[in-house]
Amino acid sequence: MKEVVNQIKSLSLGDLIRVEWFDASIGKSLSGGLNGIDVPVVSWGIFLGVLGKKNKHIILAQNTFHYADSLYDIDYTAIPTAWTQNITTINKNHIPQQQAKQLQKSFLIGGKTTTKRNKRQKKAINHERLD
Repeated sequence: MKEVVNQIKSLSLGDLIRVEWFDASIGKSLSGGLNGIDVPVVSWGIFLGVLGKKNKHIILAQNTFHYADSLYDIDYTAIPTAWTQNITTINKNHIPQQQAKQLQKSFLIGGKTTTKRNKRQKKAINHERLD
């Protein structure tokens, strides 16, 4: 774990990284016992930081959808640091720092709404009734 902590400290926002880790598993006693417990996973993505209130997770942006000047929708993977075995930097500063900060900001605002209270979006009517 100490090696992983040092690897995390060497990362910068916007680095393209590869993370080797073990996922949780579910099974039945007759499906392999100890052989089926470890589920090795390899994930790649843009490093957005280490976040989490109770447990720290490595956040990787994997697909980004650019909707406005600084607004992105992000497909991400959150990997528990305690489950991480190794981190390899594939490309330092793979994306510009400004773009990486915008991705991180979009991730952090997540489900928060920017609409004012008591203002609701009206339902769009796209088709006339066919009665």
